[in-house]
Amino acid sequence: MVLFKYILKRIFFMIPILFGVVVIIFTLMYVTPGDPALAILGENATPEAIEAIHIKLGLDDPYLVRLTKYFLGVFKGDFGISYRTGRPVFEEIMARYPNTLILTFSSVALGVLIGVTAGIISAVRQYSLLDKLLTSFSLFGVSAPSFWLAMVLVLFFSVKLKWLPATGSYGLKYWVLPVFTLGLQASASIMRMTRSSMLEVIRQDYIRTSKAKGQSNFMTIMRHGFKNAQVPILTIIGIRITNFLAGAVLVETVFSIPGLGAFIISSVNFKDYPVVQGGVLWIALNCIVITLIVDILYCFVDPRIKSAFSKKQKQSTVSSVRQGGS
Repeated sequence: MVLFKYILKRIFFMIPILFGVVVIIFTLMYVTPGDPALAILGENATPEAIEAIHIKLGLDDPYLVRLTKYFLGVFKGDFGISYRTGRPVFEEIMARYPNTLILTFSSVALGVLIGVTAGIISAVRQYSLLDKLLTSFSLFGVSAPSFWLAMVLVLFFSVKLKWLPATGSYGLKYWVLPVFTLGLQASASIMRMTRSSMLEVIRQDYIRTSKAKGQSNFMTIMRHGFKNAQVPILTIIGIRITNFLAGAVLVETVFSIPGLGAFIISSVNFKDYPVVQGGVLWIALNCIVITLIVDILYCFVDPRIKSAFSKKQKQSTVSSVRQGGS
């Protein structure tokens, strides 16, 4: 019951966030220089043809009128019609969304596998040669720009060795380089957070007590250490997922992956306002849902969070009863 109330509360907070996202992105596209009619008809279009497009698309309507129409459409699940393709925006998003999901979650999964393992080893063997090597690796992964790393991998594995294809998304081997590019960045940040969190946990008294009882070092680290260090790790994993959903456009462009980020960028250049607004809103909704899932997982990973929320609920109930009685 407590968890259900917590979820409802977080969902309720999503509404004003989405409202703000819609207003901000609509306003930015409204004040952006350029005429979508020229992008649709070309530079040689006649004034009459441009005026006809303005009337058809409602581009001459006041700001509040256009914003209200867009809000009404979004509440009905209608993101509008693409100026470039003439198809519903939601269909255009769904046609490219799976590619972005595959790239994002495959990269994060690789990052978790490498980062968590390396972070635990680095924390357990602090200041050793292995720790220094892994820390240097994480520093490189965090510092290297994704587009630079992507081009280096293409030059080495595709151009020179000819082991893997450079562009496309037609099979499993086409995803190796883009997933490794983002996976390296994800593993670096996850490794740093895992190491920091584990170092804080393994110095606690209950770790020494567990070892004093004769439990093996591996079981102590995994059962007591890693279990209590998962909250910061879950946080950085959630951040990586949201970052890749919204910011994988450079990797999608380098490897010619027809993802959502690259489609939004090309729509900005074309002045395709409905696609940009719908795409950003969809990404924002995904980021909010991911954040909600991470918050819910906190309650299962660390029971103290759930008990703290339950205690606040009881205190608020008691105070409301006292106020009512007085």
